[in-house]
Amino acid sequence: MKKFLIALLTASMIGGFAGCSSTSSSSSTTSKKASDSKIGVAMPTKSLQRWNQDGTNMKSQLEAKGYKVDLQYAENDVNTQVSQIENMITSGDKVIVIAPIDGSALTDVLSKASDEGVKVVSYDRLIMNTPNVDYYATFDNFKVGVIQGQFIENKLGLKDGKGPFNMEVFGGSPDDNNAKVFYQGEMSVLKKYIDNGKLVVKSGQVDFDKVAISGWKSETAQARMDNIITSKYASGAKLDVVLSPNDSLAIGVVASLKNAGYGTSSKPFPILTGQDCDKPNVVALKNDQQSMSVFKDTRNLATNVVKMVDAIVSGKKAPVNDTKTYNNGSKVVPSFLCDPISVDKSNYKQVLIDTKYYSESDIK
Repeated sequence: MKKFLIALLTASMIGGFAGCSSTSSSSSTTSKKASDSKIGVAMPTKSLQRWNQDGTNMKSQLEAKGYKVDLQYAENDVNTQVSQIENMITSGDKVIVIAPIDGSALTDVLSKASDEGVKVVSYDRLIMNTPNVDYYATFDNFKVGVIQGQFIENKLGLKDGKGPFNMEVFGGSPDDNNAKVFYQGEMSVLKKYIDNGKLVVKSGQVDFDKVAISGWKSETAQARMDNIITSKYASGAKLDVVLSPNDSLAIGVVASLKNAGYGTSSKPFPILTGQDCDKPNVVALKNDQQSMSVFKDTRNLATNVVKMVDAIVSGKKAPVNDTKTYNNGSKVVPSFLCDPISVDKSNYKQVLIDTKYYSESDIK
């Protein structure tokens, strides 16, 4: 049975990773033009672990292909990111890969990029309201939300009619288009249980604009959770589940729950979701403080972005697998979507350690 489960998990992982593999016939060898081309990579901030990993993966894989790479972090300041992109344009970068801080704030600078013949790949977060974004590379973000919603659905037995359960909802930053997509995926599973009373949100805050946390800040999530616990759960009402779209919010929720005395046999932690498998959150998984996190292997995303860059520099169409879904308000952006994977205490070693994403010492 153990061998069967391992084989089944391995097959599932391979299937998930296959979603990040291009079926394009573009060559994986170094482009003849790579050594003559500089690529800009504009990341939002170093303050979140995942963006450090994204930037490092992108830079190392592009340099391995022979490209010169200008990697910049804007520390979540939109004006800084705009200035960095302007500098990339004037310094002759052939392609700029951008994970936007504010997806709607780059219209003018990308018009300049287009005028100079610079191609733009929107990375993970969709750049909005401009025709001057050529491609989008991301994970299936609606599916991320579905995975989180289904985890809650299965853990609580909602399909079997169990309930009611008390749930609180958190949302991501309103200036990040992905945050709305995560929320849509989550609610595609959970809204019917909220409507029929099997999930009760005692705070009354469900709509995205009520639950969104600007800047994905852990401390803001912690403060909001503190307020909800004090106002709605101090009298002994049981908190069964907290829906968090990512790990930075989840770690703030964990801190709040700890301060409120959760984590004992009489007051166990509620079910808590997340995304990104950040190191502190994997530790929280191991310690039964967080229930799950959605893993997005940025190594695979970087690999596919490098394939896109290779194709663009060679004057070819970049490999994509979605040409219908991602409308940025100005155009449908050709996209490449990678598959996310659900991770919990039962499989984190196989997904994160055995694939060498982390070592055991990383998550002690």
